[in-house]
Amino acid sequence: MREIFSGCRVSSMMTKPAKPSSGQKARVSRLCWSLSVFSLAVFCLFGSGTVLGQRQSQVQQDDRVADVVEMASRAIVNIKTEEFLKTESEEKKSSPSLFKRYFSGEDEVEELVENIGSGVVLDPKGIVVTNEHLIARAINIRVKFMNGKEYEAYVLGSDPEYDIALLKIVSDKADFPHLTIRDRKVRVGERAIVIGNPYGLSSSVSLGVVSALGRNLRIDNKVYANLIQTDAAINPGNSGGALLGVDGAPIGIVTAIYGEGKGIGFAIPMDDVMTILSEFTESKLTRPILGLFIGRQKEDKKNYLLVERVIPGSPAEKYGFNVGDRITEINRRVIRESLKIQVAIRSVKSRSNFQVRLTRGGKKYTVNIEVADMEEYAPQPIDKVLCGMKVSDISGYPKLKYRLRDKDGAVVVKVLPGGIAMRSGLKKGDVIVRINNNPVKNRKDFDTFMIEGLKRNYILYQVKRDDGLFFAPVKLDTLL
Repeated sequence: MREIFSGCRVSSMMTKPAKPSSGQKARVSRLCWSLSVFSLAVFCLFGSGTVLGQRQSQVQQDDRVADVVEMASRAIVNIKTEEFLKTESEEKKSSPSLFKRYFSGEDEVEELVENIGSGVVLDPKGIVVTNEHLIARAINIRVKFMNGKEYEAYVLGSDPEYDIALLKIVSDKADFPHLTIRDRKVRVGERAIVIGNPYGLSSSVSLGVVSALGRNLRIDNKVYANLIQTDAAINPGNSGGALLGVDGAPIGIVTAIYGEGKGIGFAIPMDDVMTILSEFTESKLTRPILGLFIGRQKEDKKNYLLVERVIPGSPAEKYGFNVGDRITEINRRVIRESLKIQVAIRSVKSRSNFQVRLTRGGKKYTVNIEVADMEEYAPQPIDKVLCGMKVSDISGYPKLKYRLRDKDGAVVVKVLPGGIAMRSGLKKGDVIVRINNNPVKNRKDFDTFMIEGLKRNYILYQVKRDDGLFFAPVKLDTLL
């Protein structure tokens, strides 16, 4: 006979039970009471234990997050930069972030503004990684640690395509707190910690998860590719801060906020960051130059690079590139919006040659390029072919014409229409006194520091006009 126990009733599936006697009723009652006590004991032993275990696990996980934050915060710095910003309205002039005005002309007004951001120390000697957009026009950079100690810093290199910049703290110390990079796989759904300086609130922490990987997006005409998406709160000032896993390893550098939605922020994966940083720290860094100025274009859902200018005497001219050519592939990599062009070019350094495919007048062409031609090439004259201007020593006719009292510097004697110099706001008679904080004594120094800056992908002029000084960044990210 098979019986089914249901609640406190025992019934037979085969026969109808007889009416129980009073003694039987008592035995069944005692049985139900015993089973109830047994069930309660089992629940207390296992059910409450499960709840307690979950609570203990949550406490341990929270403690782990707190440990990571305590450890990592020492290597997350606040970054303050100063830059000149052209203003066009009284509303901008009355902004509370503006604290000084610079008059560079009769009708031209510039404001010295202060920007805030974050950075991550990756080397005990004071090497800091942050976002390129934070330092793109910076004339002064200061780095502040959680303990309140503050230092000046300068730019070692930058990559506008990746929005990554590398800074060096001005100090003889070699024991700065820093984070160690680990080779690990990032997983969607894992917990993520953001530490940064949102709205100037130092060492702020937010917690979330990794929402997605490999995101591509366009913000303010800038293409971001292969980003980590997270729902951990990211606000202005978090840029350049760290996205950490609960194991304490940095998994990304915060870079962007999706303005149309809350709880959507992005970070650059550490693999991409370290690829760029390894090139910045090479002692003999070279940037292969083909000799083209290009622009990204899209037509019929297909992306390509439009050749906008070919530098005379460059490898590009040697290999027959023309203005208007559409580059569709580089080294068999199809041009997509997410493709990092400079990375594609730098990746061929270990090869003897590579291919560029293009279309011209509806016809397709394949160009085979020797890498050695690019590595040996240095644009000359660099002022004219790259910057669209002509500079001279301060002597003779230029000194008399522009009534210059300066002895050192390179004076601008010509500005070509549509060139980088014009877009940077330079005029005839301006004296370039520094490039990337290096003092320029003459035209020769100008060429030397321009080549160094070109290799580092970071060029910032300090310019003297009349009795005033201002800074002009030179953007060469469209140079291929």
